[in-house]
Amino acid sequence: MYDLVIVGGGVAGLGAAIYAKRFGMNVLVLSDFFGGTITKTHLVENYPGFASVTGLELAESIIDHVKSTEAEMRPEKVESIEKTDAGFTVKTAKESYVAHTVLLATGTHHRKLGAPGEAEFTNKGVSYCATCDGPFFRGKVVAVVGGSDSAVKESLLLSEFAKHVYVIYRGKEVRPEPINKKRMDANPKIEVIAESNVVEIIGDGTLKKVKLDTGKEVDLEGLFIEIGRIPQTDLAKNLGVEMNNKGEIKIDTFSNTNVPGFYAAGDVTDTEWKQAIVGVAEGVKASYSAYNYISAKVEA
Repeated sequence: MYDLVIVGGGVAGLGAAIYAKRFGMNVLVLSDFFGGTITKTHLVENYPGFASVTGLELAESIIDHVKSTEAEMRPEKVESIEKTDAGFTVKTAKESYVAHTVLLATGTHHRKLGAPGEAEFTNKGVSYCATCDGPFFRGKVVAVVGGSDSAVKESLLLSEFAKHVYVIYRGKEVRPEPINKKRMDANPKIEVIAESNVVEIIGDGTLKKVKLDTGKEVDLEGLFIEIGRIPQTDLAKNLGVEMNNKGEIKIDTFSNTNVPGFYAAGDVTDTEWKQAIVGVAEGVKASYSAYNYISAKVEA
């Protein structure tokens, strides 16, 4: 029986594993993809100790750290989590694992635009990852849909390859971090199309253009959608874990949920500010809470 099973192999779950081992806990990390969302980030320049590093490099460093602790890591996708008298049963397609406590750190997936043509032209011009697909659009005209910091960072990366990059945003002004706003404004390849929504994606085998709700049509060869993410919290629903109206898990200061012994960390939580370092901190605090929870049960 494990002291703690961590579901999710992103930075929040991996950070939790490091501290769980320091607490002397028997810990297992389950994930079908170790490294998580940050591996898709072109550059990380706000993680202490790394002035500038790719997301993949940062993830690999943290994975190596986890391995050095000899924490058990298994590449398995979790299919269900059940509450039992002994604690929890975590099931994958291969095995069932029993644990005193569980940490859910499964992150998010991309929100879809929902416009006609999106599904038809996915991987045929429509993408959700500039880091993954940007080099395929060298010398071409592309657009990013969205106005967040993530969207602007996507546009900056794409400008390294593309001939021209539109940022299509429904609001009046994009809202990135100030340093990225300055970089965008100084980049002659990037052009913002404000107060506009993509209502149709048009092509012939591959993407050719998009139609906006203003009536304007924009000729494109690539469309990168960055309009937010949806928390992957389905595994927690049958446990009665309390969530907000966005489907994010409510946690307290130490990553406790309303279900004793069940914790959450990272982008699945209701924490307003989603950052890698915040997720890692939540994972670390979850391990501390799990350690105290188990210790209290033993003393009782």
